[in-house]
Amino acid sequence: MNTISVRAALGAASPVEPGGDRVADIGSLLDDGPFTRMQKLVVLLAALSIVLDGFDGQLIGFAIPLMIQEWGISREAFAPAVAAGLIGMGIGSACAGLFADRFGRRTAVVASVFLFGSATCAIGLAPDALTVALLRFVAGLGIGGALPSATTMTAEFTPARRRTVAVTATIVCVPLGGMLAGLFSAHILPLYGWRMLFFLGGALPLALGFLLLVALPESPRFLARRPGRWKELGRLLGRMERPMASGMRYIDALEQAKEKQDGFRALFAPGYGRDTLAIWVAFFMCLTAVYSAFSWLPTMLLSEGLPLAVAGSGLTAYNLGGVIGALVCASVMTRWGSFWPLLVCCAAGAASAFAMLALDADRQSALLIFGFGVHGLFVNAVQSTLYALCAYIYPTSVRATGTASALAFGRLGAILSAFAGAGVISLSGAQGYLILLGTVMLLALLALTQVRRHIPVAWGRQVPAGGADGRAGERLLATGVREEER
Repeated sequence: MNTISVRAALGAASPVEPGGDRVADIGSLLDDGPFTRMQKLVVLLAALSIVLDGFDGQLIGFAIPLMIQEWGISREAFAPAVAAGLIGMGIGSACAGLFADRFGRRTAVVASVFLFGSATCAIGLAPDALTVALLRFVAGLGIGGALPSATTMTAEFTPARRRTVAVTATIVCVPLGGMLAGLFSAHILPLYGWRMLFFLGGALPLALGFLLLVALPESPRFLARRPGRWKELGRLLGRMERPMASGMRYIDALEQAKEKQDGFRALFAPGYGRDTLAIWVAFFMCLTAVYSAFSWLPTMLLSEGLPLAVAGSGLTAYNLGGVIGALVCASVMTRWGSFWPLLVCCAAGAASAFAMLALDADRQSALLIFGFGVHGLFVNAVQSTLYALCAYIYPTSVRATGTASALAFGRLGAILSAFAGAGVISLSGAQGYLILLGTVMLLALLALTQVRRHIPVAWGRQVPAGGADGRAGERLLATGVREEER
């Protein structure tokens, strides 16, 4: 079978099969072609979805101290409400991957944004913690679904040479959203209270949802796998500066070469099982650390006697560090791959948590806030890179499922953090809390040493398009295994 590369497509040349069919390789068109304005718009829309995902997901952490005070309940009594949201996120992550692989990435992103936006608005009307728990569960379904779907959309619209940076840059939008939530809460909570915080926080994703309905296209790789939508794909490629002749057939040659079976079982096919289990454990540990901060960091600082404004700034600093860390780690990966940057960041995340054990919250509050910023830098660098690692390892047919299942397993760690965070704060205060953060990052480090298909240097740089070097690069991208590992 003859296929056309992006050069032939852009030159309006279309090889013809003996039967008269014109065939184009969607993988070559996307991976070897330019990164056009249309593709950048899609990445921007996916990034905005993730910003508001992080924004709405972290509003509860800033509101908990006031909600507990208004209703006169303990931290432990409110923990189920926190856990309900995280359970919803886990279910949403798992279901969104299967949904996106079957019905499309666009549909999954749009539905998720509308779901968590409407549920967040409704929390502003909640009369008690039980109602908050129910609504946070519904919001969690959308929050959990938006992240893997938007990440997959980013990966499938971005040329291979830019994919690591693009995926990591979109994932960095989670702590960016959390940082914006902190700044937003600092202005809204003192003036209007926690109910208005949720009203306004839910209205933003609803507005974005309508924008996505108008402007967000479906993934070209998803469309290429459905012959009934090839005309739609042809029009989309034209908007992406890849004009195609009418009647074109599409394949994804490199992806087909590595696809053995579809569905969840493919994650445990020969050569994938070890990586899948290791990534699941890494996600579990990392999300335990992340959501221990998202849910309980302001409450922990408040329990140490710090004012509410200072306590809230701890989570804002954590997210600011996360933004910086994710961007720096993405840049470092283009030189060193993912193995050593991930291990170093895990070790530094653990060390920064243990180092804060020596600080006195009353006398060294500024240094403590800075310490959480440093800790957030390393932890979120790891977390954002894990999504890029999933996008690298899994083929198109199960990429959303692979990413979503890892995130869903990681959400179990987030659920654990809802109870573990409240428990260690009540039993041992800041010391127990910091030991928890440091320990789980050490366990994440151990898990990541077991991953075989770490992102190589070539994935973050220009992949040659032709000749022997080009074919070697394509083989590496297709299999995820360095030649010397075979």
